[in-house]
Amino acid sequence: EVQLVESGGGLVQAGGSLRLSCAASGFTADAYAIGWFRQAPGKTREGVSCISTDVDNKYLADSVKDRFTVSIDKARNTVYLQMNNLKPEDTAVYYCGFRGHYYCSVYGIWDYNMDYWGKGAQVTVSS
Repeated sequence: EVQLVESGGGLVQAGGSLRLSCAASGFTADAYAIGWFRQAPGKTREGVSCISTDVDNKYLADSVKDRFTVSIDKARNTVYLQMNNLKPEDTAVYYCGFRGHYYCSVYGIWDYNMDYWGKGAQVTVSS
């Protein structure tokens, strides 16, 4: 059973930075993708980023691409979401999702693209 553990959430002032981590384990696939999603209170879950084990295959939503970066440490099966210049509208619970043998699309990432989920990490940005 695939397990995903998010870490790195917290409370930060507007303009600050946080780095989220998503550590994956329990899978046998030799290739995979991990997506980051966020859900603010009263809103639907939004795809933020996707990165796969294929070289240079990644996606970032327009709303974050100038402020966030996504990277993967394949040796540790861990994906990082570096979030800079955070804004109050970035406040949400951030979830990572996993799918084996998935290639990130340039058009976006949606929750139905993922097969497994972490429990989420709260990110709160104060103004």
